[in-house]
Amino acid sequence: MIRKNDQETEKYEVYRHSTSHLMASAIQSIWPDTQFAIGPPTRVGEKYGGVGFYYDIDLDHKLIPEDLPKIEKVMRKIISGNHTYNMEAISRNDALELFRKLGQNYKVELIESFPEDEPLSLCRHADFVDLCRGPHLETTGEIKSFKLLSLAGAYWRGDEKNKMLQRVYGVAFYSDEKLDHYIETLAEAEKRDHRRLGKELDLFSVDESYGPGLIFWHAKGSRIRNEIERFWYDEHFRNGYEALYTPHIAKEHLWQLSGHLDFYSDRMYAPMEIDNQNYRLKPMNCPFHIHVYKSRLRSYRSLPIRYAELGTVYRYEQSGELHGMKRVRGFTQDDAHIFCTPDNLREEIEEVLRFTLHMLRTFGFEEFEVFLSTRPEKSVGGDDEWDRATGALRAALDASGLEWDEDPGEGVFYGPKIDVKIRDSLGRAWQCSTIQVDFNLPERFDMKYRGSDGGEHRPIMIHRALLGSFERFFACLVEHYAGAFPTWLAAEQVRLLPVTDKQEDYAKTVADALLANDIRVKTEKSGDKLGAMIRRAREERVPYMLILGGREADAGQVAVRSRAAGDEGVMSVDAFVERIRGDIDRKETGLISREEKRSKTKK
Repeated sequence: MIRKNDQETEKYEVYRHSTSHLMASAIQSIWPDTQFAIGPPTRVGEKYGGVGFYYDIDLDHKLIPEDLPKIEKVMRKIISGNHTYNMEAISRNDALELFRKLGQNYKVELIESFPEDEPLSLCRHADFVDLCRGPHLETTGEIKSFKLLSLAGAYWRGDEKNKMLQRVYGVAFYSDEKLDHYIETLAEAEKRDHRRLGKELDLFSVDESYGPGLIFWHAKGSRIRNEIERFWYDEHFRNGYEALYTPHIAKEHLWQLSGHLDFYSDRMYAPMEIDNQNYRLKPMNCPFHIHVYKSRLRSYRSLPIRYAELGTVYRYEQSGELHGMKRVRGFTQDDAHIFCTPDNLREEIEEVLRFTLHMLRTFGFEEFEVFLSTRPEKSVGGDDEWDRATGALRAALDASGLEWDEDPGEGVFYGPKIDVKIRDSLGRAWQCSTIQVDFNLPERFDMKYRGSDGGEHRPIMIHRALLGSFERFFACLVEHYAGAFPTWLAAEQVRLLPVTDKQEDYAKTVADALLANDIRVKTEKSGDKLGAMIRRAREERVPYMLILGGREADAGQVAVRSRAAGDEGVMSVDAFVERIRGDIDRKETGLISREEKRSKTKK
């Protein structure tokens, strides 16, 4: 087992946070009446992948992209002055007096929201002062390379009832070389944006008139989703799971019993009255799986029980948080719950972790960031339960050989968890998989099993998602492959290109042979020239094109062009079927690792 070193992460956070203050001072220099809210470094998984920073500001006029170079110019001027970042303690009353005098109303509101005994501090450099805990760099001159990237809106304190502020995003690095590499990666990410490719490739859409955050899966996107689901079900059955289907709504008292109304009500939709009783759309599947478990008395001999469901759930995300398919209001969760005895726990977690990596690797993800999140301050359950669960998670991680890091105090209130983030082909990390141990719900729902001693015992519950939500995972796949899905996933695996109308009957014969072998095929019927048909198929990322001219029809052959290799010559229909079925059955991804890419670049 290898644990990551947090010192480098902290070093970069200090660097980026100092750059955020530098940006704020430049903005104040240009627009002195600016009011400042907060300006943190961004963490892993947030916008720009944890290498950036932002500051939320309140300004009379709306900033435009052309303002960013102006701010950068002033930032460089402040850097050249090599001003010291000075930290100083300050009392609550003095801080309130200072920021009221400066007209910084957001800082005043923050101070007033802190406990009276909260220690406060300021950071000063040049003519700029900010409320800040620090730490910071020694001087502005230590900041080497940065770029302001974009503007966005953000509600004060993340509450859409509050005023919309302007957010300025930037990134900071220790060298221009690293910044240039990042900007190139960012440009590639823009090309791969799942929202743009989703429209170009006719995969999905979102229509504000029907409801923001609600996804319409188009025919091509649905084909790919269907293939993912088919694989998902097959693998779950092979691994000892049973599939469930559960309702989309339930009486409100169920969510009170589960604790969701206490801990999650701000993410749940308002109740609807049916037969004089309140019902709620489900934000989770957990209580429904518990109901199935409790439908009969269970014996220790029947455990573990593994229930899986592709259940659609509904969560209220604020409009400013919605983002294509990655942040939505209705989504299908790759969900499962395992009910086991304490003796089963470690083995089950090890198996779930193995299963997780198998699933993710099949889809072409080979690099992961893994975290063990331990007991938070507010939690339920006894020390023995937490120690047993945390020990089982830790042992499973050690046995996996994965590099992982501990995230102290970041578990959920009902138990510790493992989070697995995938790294895509651009090196960006995305949260998908999670494994959580739960003592709370079995207690709340009075779950039992009969033990070998004849007595009643409480099972342990494991919450588990391998892919996360289908919508988010699909968006990651689109960007990972830049829309060029591997053959086994592609909505259209083969396109037939008859050169003239005379080959249409032969095209039907070839199509029938492919369909008989479960190969997804479409015949081009545009009547365009061959070059135009090839170009269109390439633009639509079709893995294989079969050119059908007079010679091919007479010989019962096909001229093969692949998306990856171009012209591959002429072969029989049977030979091609064998070739493509091999790709499909092996679930070839066609990807090379980022290390291989770097190696080829060096050569």
